[in-house]
Amino acid sequence: MGKVAAQIKVMPESPDVDLDALQERLEQSIPEGAKINGFERDEVAFGLVALLPTVIVPDDTGGTEAVEEAFASVEGVESVEVGEVGRL
Repeated sequence: MGKVAAQIKVMPESPDVDLDALQERLEQSIPEGAKINGFERDEVAFGLVALLPTVIVPDDTGGTEAVEEAFASVEGVESVEVGEVGRL
C-alpha cells in the first residue's frame, strides 16, 4: 500500500476569517488514516489568503475525497480544490 500527497487549496469565506483558527479547525476535521504534513499560505487578492495544507493519504482509500468533504464542512471555508497530487 502506497501513499499519496496532495496540496489542497482551501479558500476562506472572507478576508475577515481568522486563518490560525481556520487552520486548527481543518486539523481537527482530518479523517482517520489521513494526516496533514504542513500548511502554506497563498495571498490571492485584496487581503484574501488561501490555506494550502499538504495532506498524506493511503492510495487505497479513494484518494482525497474524504479529506475534501471534511474540509468543505468546516466553518469558515468557502471552497476546497485539489492542486498538486503525487505518490510518495
